[in-house]
Formats: sequence, structure tokens, C-alpha cells
Amino acid sequence: MLKKRIYQYLGAAGLALAVGACKTPELVVKNETRSTPASYPTASAAAPATADSANLARVQWKQFFTDPNLKALIETALQNNQELNITLQEIEIAKNEVRARSGEYLPFVGLGARADVEKVGRYTLQGATEEQVDIKEDRRTPDPLTNFQLGAFATWEVDIWHKLRNAKKAAALRYLASVEGKNFMVTNLISEIANSYYELLALDNQLAIVKQNIGIQSNALELVRLQKESARTTELAVKRFEAQVQHTRSLQFKLQQSITETENKLNYLAGRYPQPVVRDDATFNDLQPSVITAGLPTQLLSNRPDIRQAEQQLAAAKLDVQVARANFYPSLSLAGGVGLAAFTPGLLVSTPQSMLYSLGADLAGPLFNRNGIKATYYTANAAQTQAVYRYEKTVLNAYVEVSNQLSNISNLEKSYDAKAKEVAALNQSVDISNSLFRYARAEYTEVLFTQREALESKFDLIETKMQQLNATVNVYRALGGGWQ
Repeated sequence: MLKKRIYQYLGAAGLALAVGACKTPELVVKNETRSTPASYPTASAAAPATADSANLARVQWKQFFTDPNLKALIETALQNNQELNITLQEIEIAKNEVRARSGEYLPFVGLGARADVEKVGRYTLQGATEEQVDIKEDRRTPDPLTNFQLGAFATWEVDIWHKLRNAKKAAALRYLASVEGKNFMVTNLISEIANSYYELLALDNQLAIVKQNIGIQSNALELVRLQKESARTTELAVKRFEAQVQHTRSLQFKLQQSITETENKLNYLAGRYPQPVVRDDATFNDLQPSVITAGLPTQLLSNRPDIRQAEQQLAAAKLDVQVARANFYPSLSLAGGVGLAAFTPGLLVSTPQSMLYSLGADLAGPLFNRNGIKATYYTANAAQTQAVYRYEKTVLNAYVEVSNQLSNISNLEKSYDAKAKEVAALNQSVDISNSLFRYARAEYTEVLFTQREALESKFDLIETKMQQLNATVNVYRALGGGWQ
């Protein structure tokens, strides 16, 4: 009676410990916020902030960019860019991780063969047993004793709590995240190439203006020299005009260096060695920024590859928590094997005497020293919380980028109009100052200052045009376009 009670108490204690072992610690779970503002606070004059769902991001890059030379550059980069090709290999690595995880929750089956020889001592337990049963009297029994085995074996961890399946799903989500990461790299690569291409066209036009100004300033220098010979001006004026010409020539060489570096940057992005970049710089002034249709902020969640990447990583982090939670529960493993065994190869076919098989099951769960499992569980939850904040940060960053670029487009449009009027006025000022100076009705310093201001204003006009084109490319990228 006493023994029975002891067994009952021990059984109850063991059951209580087992239930306690399966109890998971409480966690503070952070859930992501997927809401976005209803519209963008600012927009360009061509695209006021309305509830229109038309979105520039849905336009493929081949339709967005019309310059054939730029499209050819982009095509080359998408094939040869080394960074992009490295990312493609990372996708392959993620795909192999999914394949590995898929195999973990399937039975593992293998074939094996074994041969060994053993000579035991007479005065050992095994030797005494063999002597007792007279096994050595069998003529077919070799001495020393050999053993040959041939068979198949299998092991399988039964995925009761979906631990392995969730791990496989998490790997699949990370694979999808790597694909979205590649898409995000593609849209950034395309925008960088387009911005550098427009910068190259702008530099070409600035160089043409500098060369034109060198001619104008050289003519003015000759005029000043003639006036000095006729005692209508001084050597100081000659030297000031000469310095102006040399300053502009110095600017020419700086522009040529910038053109070389920009060409090399484009070639690097295209994955090729330095070579001339085919372009038509004469069309730069005719380029017009595309009409922007920003759509709704909620569309960023589906159009931006980096947001979708963060979303997939967040889903994978949530599954990691479930995988870590499953470590608190018992695991069931099955193992079995079937084959043939004999002390001579010829007897392997002597069935059923040579047949052997085995079947077993293991059920085990954590009982003591669960700190390691708890640490893994808490770490997975902390990683999930990080993924939530990272997702929300990515969404916020996307919204801010679009808002900034829409405002930039609007302000650049107004700035370009004002700058164009400034250039027109200064061009007239140059003609007027030259005429007045020719008839000694203006000082040479007025001519110098007017020419310098006219050159700077032309540079600024080209710079503003380039910024307009870049802002259009940047808002296209910010909205999530370019990877399709």
C-alpha cells in the first residue's frame, strides 16, 4: 500500500514537472502599425495632393525613360553590374536555405554496409558465453569472428508543434525578402544611372557655354588692348580682362575632369571598363520633367520593394518566435532499420535467419535547466520587435522621401522659371555693357562683372534643369518604380 502511494506521488510530481516544463514564459509582443496618412502634404503643380490612385510607380522604366542612349546604359547595367550579380547569388543562397529547411521535417533514409572482425578472449564474458553454447563447433563460423551487415535505416522527427515547418516557412519568407532586396537594388541602380547620365549632359552643356564665353571674353580682351593702344584705357583693364579669360579656361579644364569622372562612374555602374558614353547633349535643354502622379500613400506598401522586404522579414521573425516557443514542448523522434547480417557474406542471403530489423521512438521534453531555451525565446521576441520597428521606419522613410521630392519638384519648377528670366536679362546686360564700354560710357569693371554674372547664371540654369530631371527620377524611385 505504501509503495503504491509512493508511485502515485512520484507520478503526480513528474506530471506536474512536465506540465510546468511545457509552460512558456509571458512576452510583451510589439505589433506593427500599417496605417499611413491619407495623402501627401505637398505635391508639384502638375500633381496636386488629391485622392487620385494613379501612380507613376506602375510605369515600367522602359516607358518612363525615353532617351535611347540612357535605356541602353540601363540594359547593360542590369546584365553586368557586379553588385547586382552578387545580390543574385545571395538569392540563390536563400533558396538553398529553403531547400535545406524543407528536408528537415521529412524522414531521413539511408543505406549502409558494414564489415568488422573481432577476436575475444576466452576468459571474458563473451568468450565464455560462446564456449558455453558451442558456437565455434559450427563449421561455417570463422575464427576470429567476422560480421557483415547490409541494410537501410531511417530517422524522423515528428513535427508535432510545426517547429520544423515554421522554420521552413521563415526561410521561404527570407528568400522572398532577398528577392525584394534585389528589386530595391535594381530601382536604386536605375535611378543612379539616370541621375549620373543627366549630370553628364549638364556638364557637356556647361562646357559648351564655357567655350563660348572664352571666345566672347577673348574678343573683349582684344578690344581692351586696342583701346589701351589708343590711350582710351589702362594696362590694369587689360590685365583684368586677361585674368578673366584665364579663369574661364581653368574652369574649362575642371569641367573636362568632371565629365571624365562622370563617364567613368556610368561605366562602373554598367560593369564595364572606361569608354566614351554615347549621348546627345544637344537635347538636354529640350528635356522636360515627366508629369508626376504620386497616387496614395497606402500604395507605397505594395510598390516599394524595401517595404515589402521589411514586411517579409517581419513575418519571418514572427515565425522564429513560434519556432523558439516549440522548444518548450516535448519532441517525438522515430528511428528504424531493416537489413541482413551474418558472419560470412554467403549467409547474408539465408533468410529469415540473417534478417534484422529495429523500430524505436523517443519522446523527450525539457524539464530542468531551461535558461538556454528561455534565452532563445526572448532573443527571438526581441528580434521580432526589432523587425517591427524596422518595418515602421522603412514605411516612414518612404513617405518622407516622396513628400520631399514632390516639394522639390514644385520649388525647382518655380526656380527654373526665375532663373531663365535672370539669364535673359543678363544676356542683354552683356550686350549693353559691351556697347557702352566700346564708346567709353561704362567702366571695364562693369563689363567684367556682367560677363561673370551671366556665365554663373547660365551655369545655374543648367544646374536647375539637371536638378529638375533628377527630382523626377528620385520621386519615381521613391514611389517604388523602376524595378518592374
